[in-house]
Amino acid sequence: VQLQASGGGLVQAGGSLRLSCVASGRTSRTYAMGWFRQAPGKAREFVASFGWSAGETYYADSVKGRFTISRDNAKNTMYLQMNSLKPEDTALYYCAAPYRLGADTTLIHEYDFWGQGTLVTVSS
Repeated sequence: VQLQASGGGLVQAGGSLRLSCVASGRTSRTYAMGWFRQAPGKAREFVASFGWSAGETYYADSVKGRFTISRDNAKNTMYLQMNSLKPEDTALYYCAAPYRLGADTTLIHEYDFWGQGTLVTVSS
């Protein structure tokens, strides 16, 4: 599975961005996918993910109500709509997919396939 993330950029606080992640290769293994981020000097952290049941989604408390995860299965693409952005959202954002069916998609160590990251910078 190959994942390609895009859509990052520089935005002012309160603004919006939409990230995209295109999956290729063995896309049958990309039903449950997620977004993570890593700020400078900090560990990579969970942002949002799909679960294994239809309509099941999870969000970190820090982004709940502001970010929305979605996907277009026909395009093998996952999105992260980010609204009301804050300076603390500044980070390199990664999309990822687990290999194991039933993996807990909120846990970073459950993920096997990673995109290259796209940088989001929010200015105050």
